[in-house]
Amino acid sequence: MLKDRIVLVTGAGSGIGRAGAIAMAREGATTIVTDLRGDLAESTASAIRDQGGTADGRALDVTDDDAVAMEVTRTLDTYGRIDVLHSHAGVQIPGKLEEVTAAQMDTAWALNVRAHFVLSKAVVGPMRNQGGGSVIVTASNSGCQYDRGMISYATTKHAAVAMVKQMAADYARDNIRFNALCPGFVDTPFNAGFEKQMGGRSELEHYVSDTIPMGRWASPEEIADGIIYLASDRSSFVTGLALVIDGGEVL
Repeated sequence: MLKDRIVLVTGAGSGIGRAGAIAMAREGATTIVTDLRGDLAESTASAIRDQGGTADGRALDVTDDDAVAMEVTRTLDTYGRIDVLHSHAGVQIPGKLEEVTAAQMDTAWALNVRAHFVLSKAVVGPMRNQGGGSVIVTASNSGCQYDRGMISYATTKHAAVAMVKQMAADYARDNIRFNALCPGFVDTPFNAGFEKQMGGRSELEHYVSDTIPMGRWASPEEIADGIIYLASDRSSFVTGLALVIDGGEVL
């Protein structure tokens, strides 16, 4: 479904980002895999190459505007276009209002909102010039509901969803689609914040089994199926969507 597409992914060294990058490469995309840790990015790229795909692995700090601009330029210079941006990198900081510092809120905003803005801004011009593209921003089902004791996370994820909808409205006539990926609980290290907030792994396990209607975690590969949908022409008439994949948790 993504044959000959050029895909740029951030935060792809592990978890959902890694699963999505591998899945898109399996569908024929040339995948530029980036992560704050270059060794993890290269590990994902190597896994793609081992499966016969095409990938480059690179270190990228998405809070560094100059580094983001350089990566987009390098990708365009090398491949001539960017068909899909999956802006995935983010952070989860637990705590209620009195427990989260202003500096921590700034960190959450920088990664969960501002970085998506900067990356989207960097690719929208080239996508317009090439006739269109797909931008996928990872938000969360926390951007569609409210989590107790997660003020910085829920606030920034709601903002990310709102920003995606605004960009979708602004660029639909340019054939650039903007959609938010909104996973629920996926068993990856990213859940450390929720684990701490809930009082440990066993309590988190109980929450997942007792509260989520489907009674289980999602796998990263199940979320990757949603990424393929949003990246491909299967969603050619879909923009401004918050695609919730959470086993019914928001219900």
